[in-house]
Amino acid sequence: MVQWAMLASIVLYVAVGQLVPPIGRSLDPAMSYLFATLGVAIVGIIFVVRRTLVFRAESSLATQPEDSLSLSQWRTGFITTYALCEALALFGLILKFMGGGLQASVPYYLSGFILLFFFRPQQPQTEANT
Repeated sequence: MVQWAMLASIVLYVAVGQLVPPIGRSLDPAMSYLFATLGVAIVGIIFVVRRTLVFRAESSLATQPEDSLSLSQWRTGFITTYALCEALALFGLILKFMGGGLQASVPYYLSGFILLFFFRPQQPQTEANT
C-alpha cells in the first residue's frame, strides 16, 4: 500500500511540476551537477541499504520466521528504500521549480519511479517454502 501511494505521488510530482511555473529563470549548471551527483549517491545508498538491511533480514527470516528483530529490519529496509526513491523523484520536482526544463527533471522522476516499482516487497521465504 505504501509503495503504491509513493508511486502515485511521483506521478503527482510530474503533474505539479508541469502546472506550476518555475521560480527561477534559468537553472545554474552547478546546481544541475550537484543534483546529478546527489542522485547517483542516493542510488548507491539504496543498494547499500538493501544489502545491509533487507537481504540480511531476509536470510535471517528464512531460518527463523518468527524473529521480530529481523522482521523489523526488513520493514525498515523497505521503508528506507522507498523514502530514498521518493527523494530521488523529488529532486526532479525541485529542479523543475528552480528553472530546469522537463528534460532536466525526467531522469529523476523516472529513476525514482522505476526503482520504487522494481523494489516491491516480497514475503521472505522460509526454508520450508524453498
